[in-house]
Amino acid sequence: MPIEGIVRLDRLTKRLLRRLRPEEIAIIAHRDLDELAAKGLLRARVKAVINAYPSISGRYPNRGPERLLQARIPIIDNVGEDIFNRLAEGDRISIRGPCIFQDNRLIARGEVLDYNTVRLRLEEGRANLARELDRFINNTLVYAAREKEVFLRKIQVPELPVKIKGQHVLVVARGHNYREDLATIRSYIAEKKPVLIGVDGGGDALLELGYTPHLIIGDMDSVSDRVLTCGAVLVVHAYKDGYAPGLARIEKLKLPAILFPAPGTSEDAALLLAYEQGAELIVAVGLHSNLIDFLEKGRQGMASTLLVRLKVGPILVDAKGVNQLYRGPVKLAYLGGVFLAGLFPFLVTVLVSTRIQYFLQLMLFKIRLLVGL
Repeated sequence: MPIEGIVRLDRLTKRLLRRLRPEEIAIIAHRDLDELAAKGLLRARVKAVINAYPSISGRYPNRGPERLLQARIPIIDNVGEDIFNRLAEGDRISIRGPCIFQDNRLIARGEVLDYNTVRLRLEEGRANLARELDRFINNTLVYAAREKEVFLRKIQVPELPVKIKGQHVLVVARGHNYREDLATIRSYIAEKKPVLIGVDGGGDALLELGYTPHLIIGDMDSVSDRVLTCGAVLVVHAYKDGYAPGLARIEKLKLPAILFPAPGTSEDAALLLAYEQGAELIVAVGLHSNLIDFLEKGRQGMASTLLVRLKVGPILVDAKGVNQLYRGPVKLAYLGGVFLAGLFPFLVTVLVSTRIQYFLQLMLFKIRLLVGL
């Protein structure tokens, strides 16, 4: 049976997600569609997805296509970039098998992605992981050696109208399960009232859960106008030479902004900003930190992230995946018992060492964060 509907199209999936309406057909150019983008398409309640590129190439095990097929969303794959020249936003099309028609005129032909193809390419991707990891590690170490001097010295940070010195800071980005992790640490947010920093679309996650971010930092390409106009301080991440691609959007909205030239990704810049401003503790939700995370973002290494985390590590608590650890009062009791048992042998040492006292206070906070207290 043909699938008919209105199209929305954009070469940048995260930008398209801001415009999609239910029952529309999404046209994207997203090689190796990641799970986060697939979740966004599902939340938008698309009728079908047409991809100019292969949604799963077998290079690594990306789970975006599997997510869509599980929700019974058809995927027409690898139709070619020319579809962006042949269709306009709001056009009505008909999908018949692997073919896309407009007014009974063939526009493009692709491949109907099915479970068998996805399963085979997932297996191929898992087999390729060791090779990708080897290449990724080599790139990371080469660039880390080149860039380390930048991170060793103190980063010049702008003056902010928000007090960070001595405060807890919560940095939120759009990584895997960031919404669930953020919901899990509600009690921590209520108790500690940290400074809330949204990294681009992370600001939307905060606002959707009822929190108004104090700062938004990034290149401003995936954050909504609603967040940009919510009253948060806007910090535009710039290259080291001061060039900031995200500034044009802010100026178009006639909003004030602060430039922050900093190395690395916007997530790295957010951590550096909080650290250099004297945060007591930084809690990270949804930040990218592993091989799959970075491959999904199209990055071939993580030199800047490695260096930043080495620098801010003593005060960084990464809450990624915390929602999967808390399953109920039984597990909470077990975890608390293990924690107390581990503290006992060191009690005497703690009583005479202020340095260890501070360390264990930090560890206690991490345990409380994990179990949702």
